[in-house]
Order: sequence, then structure tokens, then C-alpha cells
Amino acid sequence: MKGPNIKGSIRQRLVAMLLLSAGAIGVLLYVVVQSVASQIAQESQDNILAASAISILDSARVQQGEISIDLPYSALSMLDSVTDERAFYAIRLNDDFLSGYEKLPRSQDFEGRDTIFQSASYLGQDVRIASTRRSYSIEGNQAFLEVSVAQTLTGLNQTLARMSRISLGVGVGFFVFSAVIAMLIAQSTIRPLHRLTESVSRRGPADLRPVAAPVPQEMAPLVVSLNSLMGRLQKSLSQSEHFIAEAAHRVRTPLAIVRTQAEITLRRVEKEENRKSVREMIRAIDESSRTAGQLLDHAMVTFRTDNLADETVDLHDLIADVVARLKPVSELKDISVVIQSVEPATIRGDAILLQSALHNILDNAIKYSSGQTEVAISLTTSARMAKIVIADSGAGFQTTDTKTLLKRYARGENADGVVGSGLGLTIVDEVMRAHGGSIQLSNNDGGGACVTLSFPLH
Repeated sequence: MKGPNIKGSIRQRLVAMLLLSAGAIGVLLYVVVQSVASQIAQESQDNILAASAISILDSARVQQGEISIDLPYSALSMLDSVTDERAFYAIRLNDDFLSGYEKLPRSQDFEGRDTIFQSASYLGQDVRIASTRRSYSIEGNQAFLEVSVAQTLTGLNQTLARMSRISLGVGVGFFVFSAVIAMLIAQSTIRPLHRLTESVSRRGPADLRPVAAPVPQEMAPLVVSLNSLMGRLQKSLSQSEHFIAEAAHRVRTPLAIVRTQAEITLRRVEKEENRKSVREMIRAIDESSRTAGQLLDHAMVTFRTDNLADETVDLHDLIADVVARLKPVSELKDISVVIQSVEPATIRGDAILLQSALHNILDNAIKYSSGQTEVAISLTTSARMAKIVIADSGAGFQTTDTKTLLKRYARGENADGVVGSGLGLTIVDEVMRAHGGSIQLSNNDGGGACVTLSFPLH
């Protein structure tokens, strides 16, 4: 059987798309966390620098036309309490330097703001500077007192590096977590497809019922198409079976008429070579008639196994009925059909199919046995099984026959000279499998074939 044309995997494609999305979100999460952490850290330092500068500015006093500043201890100590950074300050009145670090970078671009911030380099280190100013009236003139407070950025950069590592860990952790979730989501998404596959694969070759298992909305068109295909296939098979049954029925009646005329002709023919030809004709007619009958039986079995009846079947009554039906055939060959030990047993199943199966086995036993012999039937039960054993005194099965005789049109090596179609055991096997049972072919110790039909008891 040619395999499917496989191109890609839904699971792999879904996982790849989920992982790609998770990776993009992870990168975005890293950038956002890094940006927010940097902004918060910068704002915290700026607020402390501004508070320190304002604290110094608040200590300024105008006395006798001069500004005096009593530098408060807390102004710079609040910077040391947060980090171990170095702190600098500068105090200017307009453009005149009053106190602190004279070369501390200065920005006069206040543009209506009271406090401005800038990043610069001072004494070979990166610093952050907060500058604030306030207007004073000195001897009738307006003057601006400007205070700048700076702090190095080494600790801040270390904090940002640590936050970067944390945000990177958060991003990687999110990606790993998302990968696990992606696997679970992919598995959960394709699980309905697996259930549908298992539901169809568990069916037998003759089970063409519509798929009734619940499926997601996206799979509904697939199920509708599958059910439509099985419906068309069921219709095609049904038409084929009906054609075979009709053909077998229409062929069997004319063959019976031809056989009757051939027997009449055989009585009238005197030459031995002509009588031999007529006998060969009768044999060919018998084989054709039996094949037509077996085809009809097989079509019936195929149809009924798809619509199996569920009724109580008494196996003892079944055996007695089949033996009675074949009594004329067995008596014609002078063969005794003996019902030996029979234990009471009932099963659930299709009585017509079970009768057909047992009829085929017993008919074969009679057909392959020589005259003045015996065919024995027994019925035994155990805790869970009921077994019907049919043993004859014929040639038995060849060693290799038991592996192939259940196939269609297969006949044993000892079937030469015996009319048959090769469908009898196939019919029996299909009936047994439809009832959850099995057929076993073997040979008796003393010679002859032995067929065991095993049924599960309910």
C-alpha cells in the first residue's frame, strides 16, 4: 500500500510559531524591564540629587546685602546613605563661584525650570548633576543663586547591570516556560486529530459507519468529507454484494436445470467415453453451483456482520438443527454424525450467521470423510468460553494448510477430486470474528481433521 504524501508537521509548525512568538515576547519583556528599571533608578538618583541641592539652597540667607550659606550636613549625607558614590557640589551667584568644586560642569539652560539634570564627566568619572537656582534681591538688584550637586554613576551602573541580568533571566525563564506551554498547547490542539485517527483505525475493514465522535469546529469539514467518502464506499460495496448475490442466485437455478438434464442424458448414453464426458460435465456443474451458493452465503454474511443481530442463541439447539439439516447428505454417504458430550451454553449473537458457520464446518467434515465413518460433535464450556469441536475421520489438514485455508478461495492440498469453492472456512472465520470468537484448525491424534469454534460467554 502506498504511504501518504507527508509534507511538514502540524505539531512542529504550531510549536515553531508559538516559540517564535514566545521569543519575540521574551525579547520585548527584556527590553521593557531593562528600560523601566533604568528609568526608575535614574529618577530615584535625580530625586535625591535635587533634594540635596534644594536643601543647600534653603539654607541660604541674605544679610546686609550679602548671601550667607550654612551648608547643612544632611544635604550631602543623604547621598552617602544610598550608595557609596562620591558626591560633589558647587554654589554660584550669577557667574561668581562661591563654594564647592569650581570646575564641576555647569548648565545654564534652565528655560523656565527651577531644576535641571545632566550627565557629564568629571575627574575621569561619569557623574549625574542636578542644578537648581533661586532668585534673590540684593541691594535692589536681582541675583540668581545656583546650587549644583553631582554624584558618580559607578554604583548606578552596577545596579543597572544587575537589573539587566535579572531582566535577561526573566526573559529566558519566560521563554523556557513558554516553550513548555507551547508543547502542551500543541499536544492538546492535535489531540482531537489523534482521537479521530484512533477511532477510524480501530474499525474493522467492513465498518463504514459515519464518524460520530465529537470534534472541534475546525475539523468538522474533514469529518463531513470522511463520512461522505465512507457513505459512497458503503454504497459501492453494498451494490457489489447485491450484484454478487443476484448473480449467484440467477446462475444457480439454471445450473440446477442443466444438471438435471445432464443426469438424464447420462442414463441414456451407452458409450463409456461419452458417459465419462457427461460425468465431467456434471462435476463442473456441481462446482459452479456450489461456488454460486457460497458466493451467495458470503454476500449474506458480509451484509449481516455489518448489521449484526443481538439475540440469545442456544448452542445445543443450534447444533441439533444443523445436524438435522445435513442428515440427508450424511446418510447418502453412509456417514454417521454423532453428537457426543453437550453442555448447556447460550451466547449473544446472530443465529443465522452462526448456523451458516456451523453448517459450513459440518458440511466440509462430511464432504472430506469416506463412507462408513463418523463425524463427532461436542460442546464444552469453561468459565468464559464455549467450544464446539467437530472431528472427522478424513485425510485431515496438511501442515501448511492451516495458515492459508481461512483466506478466500484457498483450498487444501487434499482437495483434489472434491467439489468446493474455497469460501467455506472464510465465511466461518468472518462469522467467528464478528462474534468475538475464533476458529482453530488441527488434526486428531488418530487421523482426521478437527475444527474448534470458540465463543466468549457473556
